[in-house]
Amino acid sequence: MNAQKKVVPTFRFDGYKNYWNISNLDKITNRVTRKNSNLESERPLTISAQHGLIDQREYFEKQIASRDTSGYYLIKKDEFAYNKSYSKGYPLGAIKRLDKYEDGVLSTLYIVFKPMDFMDSAFLASYYDTSCWYKEVGMYAAEGARNHGLLNISPVDFFKTRVIYPEIEEQTQIGNFFQQLDKLIELQTRAVESAETYKKAMLQKMFPQKGEKVPRVRFEGFSGEWKTQALSDVAKIVGGGTPDTAIPEYWNGDINWYSPTEIGLTRFVKESTRKITDLGFQKSSAKLLPANQTVLFTSRAGIGDMAILKAAGTTNQGFQSLVVNDHNDVYFIYSMGHLIKREALRVASGSTFLEISGKALGKIKQQFPLKKEQTKIGELFQKLDRAIELQQQK
Repeated sequence: MNAQKKVVPTFRFDGYKNYWNISNLDKITNRVTRKNSNLESERPLTISAQHGLIDQREYFEKQIASRDTSGYYLIKKDEFAYNKSYSKGYPLGAIKRLDKYEDGVLSTLYIVFKPMDFMDSAFLASYYDTSCWYKEVGMYAAEGARNHGLLNISPVDFFKTRVIYPEIEEQTQIGNFFQQLDKLIELQTRAVESAETYKKAMLQKMFPQKGEKVPRVRFEGFSGEWKTQALSDVAKIVGGGTPDTAIPEYWNGDINWYSPTEIGLTRFVKESTRKITDLGFQKSSAKLLPANQTVLFTSRAGIGDMAILKAAGTTNQGFQSLVVNDHNDVYFIYSMGHLIKREALRVASGSTFLEISGKALGKIKQQFPLKKEQTKIGELFQKLDRAIELQQQK
């Protein structure tokens, strides 16, 4: 234990008072360099920052060509591997524990290690899921030393990195706690995925497929073919505009003014990040869009992000919004957004970035039932979207 520095966490379980230990990694783990000479395993593993140590064949759904794995490291359950490749969100690579399989093989580019008996594997896994170790690795892998996406850090230097840890009893309690949380998160993630899969299936069934005039699943009481109409027949297509940013009097007013980056994360929007004044509105080509009747539709760069306007507002010129007329249902139009986006991407043009004009968007044709059936379908998908949101919030 380093007597020069007394370390305790901000929160801890009752009954623990001792200071935590600080040791180099080589004092609490053993490096694993066993070669797969006996071909004990032919499971080719890789590190996913999100999913841990995974079988490439299982997760990437591809056939891995047969190869001699005798020169690979053999890693066993509860052992760890460090992938020196860095990516967005993981600037110093990832350290993950093998917990999905009994064993597997890894390229010798990985650094593999096993905790000693006084170290809890689950605790160490939780530790390496944080960024606590970044500073230590960063000391030996400077920015200028990076090459072709790999950190230039040797195993000798890697095992000099320090780890902060309590005694084994507290480690075990912490490790078990985070394992339980991980299981809850995994179950909730599956619930979200299940709800999204169900919605996707219903979208396929409740909207006519290309070349068809009726959906495959329909509410009772409705019959007959859906009508082919252009978007300009069911909604007014309205572009946006931006007041002069050099004139302060045009900005920080009370009128909502949206940019495309604010659209796509939620179904409804009612307050923009930036607002314009009445004078700014009058001096620009922005148009005031009505609440509960408008589907905002991004028309450039990221085409097809959508949201329903819940309070009157304006947009910049990165939109061609749909102001739905009284003969059609706004949530139905929003729900068929995947079909509109598909066609918008097909007809979009531009040399620097793809963009679709209001005229081109208005010409896109889709199948529409009468408003009464639209409303029933819109209500269904509104309930499904709300159910997905609730699962995501959990």
